[in-house]
Amino acid sequence: MNMPDATYYPLLTHGPGQCVAIWRDQAVSREVCLAHVRQLAEQLPEARFAINLCNDRYVFMIALAAAMIRGQCTLLPPGRAPKLIEELAADYAGSYCLTDATTGVEGIERHLVALDESMAAGDEEAIPHIPADMLAAVVFTSGSTGRPNPNPKRWGDLVAGLELARRRFEFQSSEHETILATIPPQHMYGLEVSIVLPLVAGLCIHAGHPFFPEDIRRTISALAQPRTMFTTPTHLRACVDSGLRWPALSRIVSATAPLSAELAKRAEEMFSCHVMEIYGCTEAGSMASRRTVDGDMWQFYDGISSYEHDGVVYVSASHLPEPVPLNDFIEMQTDSRFKLLGRHADLVNIAGNRASLSDLNLKLNAIEGVRDGVFVMPDNQADDDVRRLAALVVAPDLEKKEILAALAERVNPVFLPRPLYKVDNLPRNAMGKLPREALSRLLKQLRHAP
Repeated sequence: MNMPDATYYPLLTHGPGQCVAIWRDQAVSREVCLAHVRQLAEQLPEARFAINLCNDRYVFMIALAAAMIRGQCTLLPPGRAPKLIEELAADYAGSYCLTDATTGVEGIERHLVALDESMAAGDEEAIPHIPADMLAAVVFTSGSTGRPNPNPKRWGDLVAGLELARRRFEFQSSEHETILATIPPQHMYGLEVSIVLPLVAGLCIHAGHPFFPEDIRRTISALAQPRTMFTTPTHLRACVDSGLRWPALSRIVSATAPLSAELAKRAEEMFSCHVMEIYGCTEAGSMASRRTVDGDMWQFYDGISSYEHDGVVYVSASHLPEPVPLNDFIEMQTDSRFKLLGRHADLVNIAGNRASLSDLNLKLNAIEGVRDGVFVMPDNQADDDVRRLAALVVAPDLEKKEILAALAERVNPVFLPRPLYKVDNLPRNAMGKLPREALSRLLKQLRHAP
């Protein structure tokens, strides 16, 4: 990557006239994109922090870039609840909200981002170069207490980390590939693959994040090849089970939860491409990948190494300010490959038998007729031999006894759920994840239902 010196990184790497985004059904060139960035940067208020709540992916990108040019750090909250935003603003004095729609947030300065659709590029727009050590964003995750945990990200660290991902997935700016993502950019995964990676690799982004299968199908069909979709297991399962005919993709990349080999195989056949997975965490970002149908072995990106200390695996890389402890158990092999054994908080012990909730969920969702399902260790259970798992399952065409019989062929009997509840849907968030609090509320409601 060309840099004027070692302490700056360019905002983007697109060549003259190259497409940066498909926005409102129009191609946005590098020159127009830079004009949008400069115009918005001039309009922003003086502040230290900007809370980016923009829904439109291109508008989010412009807002992030404009904030950096003004020397402002972007805050990316884990949700959009007004109380959460208000608490975040209180924690970061001098912050304001960047939004492209009305919000229910009160008492915080808001700047409505309204980009000019008819914006014309001026004379040769120089690409801004951002200091590598600038704090570009703070990404939040919910900790065990429910309080959002901050993860600061410097611009140089983001760029260097996503350059490793670009090499692993072999993206080339000369191919003018378009990125479609079904996940929002406020999450670390969405920020990396649908904002920073396109800027680093000279790719084009689609501004939306379609949710339903037919919306996803229409969006893909409208994009020129080559085209890649970044998604989650939940979105991918919905697409595969939809019965729709799908246009071909260059690749599908999934993250946020383990993907079953069965689902990956079906997706590869339907979309005529490889299905890959990313392993990462908010603290370290994207760090490893695998092709799901090839087995359970992951491989770290080139430049990322690991070591174990006191039973905890740490990862290190030149773009990480310090080694990052992983919340997962992994079994290292040779040549930077490893098996993922489950999260520390994911392992359950019943009558001396250990299992990973993630592995149990994969087995549950592999049952034909199960559209969605999750195992839950109910709250307030004593740590003894009488602990029991519960399960919530979306399977309208199956009886409970059929689900349990199929599970009995796949798991140790001590892990069979007692009780098993059939539900219409699971309380997944925009990332396809199942917040613990939402699961606990649903389980409590089901237990007290007549």
